[in-house]
Amino acid sequence: MFSYPDYITFPVTSTTTLLSYSIFAAIIFKQSERGKINAYIAPITISNCCYILRKPASHKKIVNNLRKLLIITRITSISKQDVILTLYSKFNDLEDALQRCSAISHSKIDIILTRNVKDFKNSEIPVMTLEAYLKARSVELNI
Repeated sequence: MFSYPDYITFPVTSTTTLLSYSIFAAIIFKQSERGKINAYIAPITISNCCYILRKPASHKKIVNNLRKLLIITRITSISKQDVILTLYSKFNDLEDALQRCSAISHSKIDIILTRNVKDFKNSEIPVMTLEAYLKARSVELNI
């Protein structure tokens, strides 16, 4: 089981980075769709997706794709207490801290998958890149 906080929320630094990250994300979501893993996302992920995709995609397309995403993932919650803990955490990135608190408050999440592992160095839950997670599980890297 995992929390996937960075779905479409990463800065694109190169075509290679985007392509390889997208492939790993597609494999993770395919694993979730097939029931091999339980994928969780934080509520903030939905608003991040809308924000990032607002220019390249229409509102209708964004909403339709988010509906599909919600079929194969579960959503954690963020309470007022989570927000307070976030504000007192050692995280420099508020968004990452909210995602971490959301994962911690959900007892079934045992790992956070992210492109940006270094931002989660203060996380109580283990953190891995998507590629490392897939390799550790010996998942074939094709869809």
